[in-house]
Amino acid sequence: MEGPLKGYHHETYAFPLPAENPLATRFERGKLRSPREELLWFDRRCFASEDRLLIALRGRIARIPECFEVAENVCLQGFIEGRTLSRRPLSDRHLHQLGRLFEELVGVKADELDIRRNAAVADRPTDTDTDTETETDTDADSGAFLRGLIRFTEEQVYGENAGRFGTLFDELGVPENPLEELKRATVRLASRPFALIHGDLHRENFIVDPAGDLWTIDWELAAIGDPLYDLATHLHLMRYSQKEEERVKEVWRAAVEGVRPGSSDGWEQDLQVLLSYKRAQSVYTDVIRTAVALGSGPKPNWQLLPRAAWRIHLVLKAAAEPLGLSEVPTLRQVMAAYMRWLRAYPGRTDP
Repeated sequence: MEGPLKGYHHETYAFPLPAENPLATRFERGKLRSPREELLWFDRRCFASEDRLLIALRGRIARIPECFEVAENVCLQGFIEGRTLSRRPLSDRHLHQLGRLFEELVGVKADELDIRRNAAVADRPTDTDTDTETETDTDADSGAFLRGLIRFTEEQVYGENAGRFGTLFDELGVPENPLEELKRATVRLASRPFALIHGDLHRENFIVDPAGDLWTIDWELAAIGDPLYDLATHLHLMRYSQKEEERVKEVWRAAVEGVRPGSSDGWEQDLQVLLSYKRAQSVYTDVIRTAVALGSGPKPNWQLLPRAAWRIHLVLKAAAEPLGLSEVPTLRQVMAAYMRWLRAYPGRTDP
C-alpha cells in the first residue's frame, strides 16, 4: 500500500487490485479516499460524496476515475497511473481532449444527477433581495450563482476564520467588505444554462496516462452552476501564456455552444468578472493557507517565510483592483505582517 498521497481535501491510499475486483480489468491499482478532518474549506461543496458523483457520471464523462461500492458506504476508485500535466504548452491532442471534457460537463444538467447534495439548494442561485430560490435550469441566474460564491468567501472563509486570522488581513491592508464592487457587477452577468462544473481544473488534477491521454481527477469541488466558472477557474489556475489562453478560450466556447447553445452568452465580458472573483478569492485562501503552513504550534517554520511572503505579495498584487487596494504591501511588509502574527501566538519562539 502506498500513501497517504499528496492532496489537500482527502487522505488517499493506493494499493494493487486483486484479480477478482471489478476495477482490475481497467486499473492496476485502486485508491481509497477519506476526507481529512478539521479541514479549512475555501470552496463551497455541492455533492455530499465524490465517490457517489463518480458513480453517477459513469458513461457520461470519459477518462475519470471509475468507482465501485465494495461494501456498505465504502467505495473504491481506480487509480490513474501517469504523471500530472506539465507546464509545457498543451499539445493539440490534450487541447482536443480538454475540449471534449468541456463538452461532456455542459451536457450534464442539474436534474440528471440523482445523488445527495450537502444542502438542498447548495448549488442553486438565491435571490439575495428576497431570499427566494430560483430553480431554473435552461435560463439560470449566473449572477446569483456568483453572489453565492462571494457570500461563501465572505462568511465561511473570512468570517468563520476572522478570530484567528483577522489581524493578519488587517496587517496586509485587506479592507473590510472588499467584495462589494464585485457584488454590484454580478447583476450585469448574462444568463447561461447551468450544468455540471468540475470547479478545480488545474495541472495537478489532470493526469497524462502512459498512452498519452488526459484524465481528470479530484471531483470533490464539483457543482451545478455557470459553465463559465469552470473556464475562469481553469485559466486562473493554469497560468497560460496569452497565446495559449486564447486557444483554450476558443475551444471552450466551441465546445459548450456545440452541446447547449447559449452556454457562452456574454462570456467575454463576464469572464473578466469571474476572473476578478478568482483573484480576490485567492487572497483569502492563500493568506490563511500560508499562515497554517508556517506552523500552528509554538515553533513556526521561519525558513519558509521569505518564499511564502513573496507568493502572498504576488497574490495581493494580482487582486489589487478587485479588492480595491490603494497600494500593495511590499515583500518586506508582507514578511513583517506574518512575523507579527506568528509572534502573537502564545509560546512562540522568535527566529
